[in-house]
Amino acid sequence: MLWGRRCQSLSRSCCCPAGRHPSPVNGRSSLGFSGSYGICLRNLLFSCSTADYLDVWDVNMLKEPEEVNKQQHHTDRYANEGLIVRRGQEFQISITFNRPHDPSKDQFALEFVIGATPQYSKGTYIPVFPSEERNKLWGGRVLDTSDNVLTMGILPRADCIVGKYGMYVAVVTPYGIRRTKKDPSRELYILFNPWVKDDSVYLEDGAERTECVLNELGIIYHGAYDDVSERSWNYGQFEFGILDACLFIMDKGALPITNRGDPVKIARKASAMINSKDDEGVLVGNWSGDYMYGVAPTSWTGSVEILLSYANGGDPVCYAQCWVYAAVFNTFLRCLGIPARVVTNFFSAHDNDGNLKTDILLDENGKVDRSRTRDSIWNYHCWNECYMARLDLPEGFGGWQVVDATPQETSDGMYRCGPASVYAIKHGMVCYPFDAPFVFAEVNSDVVFYQRSRDGTLTPVKVNTSHVGRLVLTKAPGSNGRSDITSMYKFPEGSAEERTVLEKAEEYGVRRQDVTPPVADVALDIPSLEVKVGAGFDLALDFRNSSGQRRVFTLHSLLLSEGEVIVMVRHCSTAHGDTVKRVLCIYPSPWVSSGHHDRPWIQKSDWSDGSCLLQVAGTPRVSEEMLVTVQFTNDFKFSLENVHVRVEGPGVMVRLRESFIPRRQGPSKLMASLDCHALRQVRTHTHTHTHTHTFCHKSRSRV
Repeated sequence: MLWGRRCQSLSRSCCCPAGRHPSPVNGRSSLGFSGSYGICLRNLLFSCSTADYLDVWDVNMLKEPEEVNKQQHHTDRYANEGLIVRRGQEFQISITFNRPHDPSKDQFALEFVIGATPQYSKGTYIPVFPSEERNKLWGGRVLDTSDNVLTMGILPRADCIVGKYGMYVAVVTPYGIRRTKKDPSRELYILFNPWVKDDSVYLEDGAERTECVLNELGIIYHGAYDDVSERSWNYGQFEFGILDACLFIMDKGALPITNRGDPVKIARKASAMINSKDDEGVLVGNWSGDYMYGVAPTSWTGSVEILLSYANGGDPVCYAQCWVYAAVFNTFLRCLGIPARVVTNFFSAHDNDGNLKTDILLDENGKVDRSRTRDSIWNYHCWNECYMARLDLPEGFGGWQVVDATPQETSDGMYRCGPASVYAIKHGMVCYPFDAPFVFAEVNSDVVFYQRSRDGTLTPVKVNTSHVGRLVLTKAPGSNGRSDITSMYKFPEGSAEERTVLEKAEEYGVRRQDVTPPVADVALDIPSLEVKVGAGFDLALDFRNSSGQRRVFTLHSLLLSEGEVIVMVRHCSTAHGDTVKRVLCIYPSPWVSSGHHDRPWIQKSDWSDGSCLLQVAGTPRVSEEMLVTVQFTNDFKFSLENVHVRVEGPGVMVRLRESFIPRRQGPSKLMASLDCHALRQVRTHTHTHTHTHTFCHKSRSRV
């Protein structure tokens, strides 16, 4: 058998990929030599002069950022010394032999292997020959020969496995197959290719493709739909170690190698692995307000530190909330070449029982019964969209797909969500996988209030059909502006199309209960306020009575702020046609913090806290150390203790006054956050421009 013959006395001894001998395929050797090469193999081998066989002296992977492969494959920004290419697109490798290659008598192949047990039949062992007609899996051809140097073009299939491959050169000699040794410098990464039409992640729009694959800096929206705030984020998908960290996540999740060419399966597995709820994934969620044993979610400014920390130890990183899950997931997807973006849904429902309604239970006094209410509404919630064809669905359901790593409900036994077709959600086609009913409810459920009497009877008292999914935003391609994509998820509220969609959703097995509450005759107006931490404020409430008779009501006022609860009860009355104004004076405790967005039914502004400035000393220059200073002025009447400051940009993770070294030319952004128990969401940023696109990490310090 061909694989059994080894070269004994040569300096570059033969070596089987991964230390194994792949089995013959259909009576052939694993190299694919067949026909005259198989039947008359012995005659072929020994007809050659022992001094005249082809020998490999050197292999040049052409892997430098300025060389042809990384330039043509849009991978020159990866801080990785290995060759990184994209599937469905030709790349080049140069081989130096001991003499010029003679096609008439010299037989060799490039072997690409991935996984622990590479097999031809599973697409994990791929031989590529210099003659195009002999290649079955990937394409291969000779591009150029110059003396002893031969340059080959290799064309991976557009649906091949994504990951890290080993590469060997195997030459037929009189003594058997002579194979180059395993060499880490000859390993290569193959990624998804949104530039190639045959790849299932192909994205035709050039501006969106550049934004959703190549942009390292993002903006994540939060706050309230009528008072939207922005949070800058460093995705850092090209930073050193991030590509290997993303592959580690797939390994840790035990995603089969043969499934790693399918973006649907990768996105679904990653939506489970980015959270640690049931599989020791990347991030631990925390909505309690107590972050003593980790980093407050509001303190993170980028994904790099999180992913590197997880990859180095395999232990989940503390802590995250929805936008952190979405941002880290975005880094994972973009790093592998899947177009992705972070999306924010304002007034996002969490339908716990799958009835497409958000059921809020009130006690006999009209207060929310939190012990019995299972559904909830966040003032905003972040998830991801990734762009891919859905070959598992009927035509037309490809394009943007919702994936969500925040652990809300289980799907097929694990905390994950998606991918769910955005087109299917808009048109009520919730029968298609994955998790379309849950996402449909997040943007299009009715809010129904029930009052519970003493005997347990539930009576509907109010229905709001337009509260949920008020606004859906993502960053606009190529700018720092917003893109309103609400119309991608739903038809206009109250339109005939919207009613049709709801009826269609019912047809696919999600039956909505009809409720008819009594007509409300007392209206309440609550204004939006901008307030500052540490300062009191007045909340003016207007009650309008249209009942035709006198009404007596009880006002329950509840203010939550990370551990503090203030409850005030007042009895009021109003006559028909009257408008009654009541003013609540709120005086927070000295230590009160800015709170957090994800507490149901509590809307909070993105308070501006103190004065925070980020300054870069001098003019950034390539390979020259620069200093960055964070300056914060405490305007409050109380001291801030245990303050942590983070500064980050593409390639830099520093704290307080530190140094960094720019190593790529062009514009970038530095972001800083200040965090302590009494003060959250203090953030600032500054734009920089240097003469050579990312920064390298130097060191860290803590206050």
